[in-house]
Amino acid sequence: MAVGPTLRGDLPRSIRSECRGDPSVVAQRENMMQSARVEQLTNSQPLASSLAGRKVLVIDDSSTIRRTAQIFLSKVDCQVVLAEDGFDALAKLGDFKPDIVFCDILMPKLDGYLTCSLIKKSPKFHATPVVMLSSRDGVFDRARGKLVGAVDHLAKPFSREALLEAVQAHLPAAAGAAQ
Repeated sequence: MAVGPTLRGDLPRSIRSECRGDPSVVAQRENMMQSARVEQLTNSQPLASSLAGRKVLVIDDSSTIRRTAQIFLSKVDCQVVLAEDGFDALAKLGDFKPDIVFCDILMPKLDGYLTCSLIKKSPKFHATPVVMLSSRDGVFDRARGKLVGAVDHLAKPFSREALLEAVQAHLPAAAGAAQ
């Protein structure tokens, strides 16, 4: 599963013709080009210092999604705690007291809807914004998320900009939630 921005395109004809017949050279050049694009996207436009020190809980059964979110958020000095399922998240919630939670919908053991619902039913965390994460971006999924208390829905794979915009959009609601 691809994570982050989707990079499309192909090698320029001059490079393709130069290394025709040697797949390792083609693969190496494609990897170099992709790495350069990802680094450029990751380092573009630093965000306001208002994100520094913000506590973000990311719940997803995909280690790739968790790690990507951690990289994007750490680069703007957010404190990030990762959980691989709903039970793991609920165990970490009390000690960490996040300002905002990103929660995958489809997870083993305890799905995202039930996890969100349990967070929202807690007197201590009912005001903490929960953003649902899912590769399914349909109206039904968004509506079901709203029914259990989610404030937003972010489609996977997400870009750095989309993730950070979601944090910024819900910071006013998150400012006093963890206190």
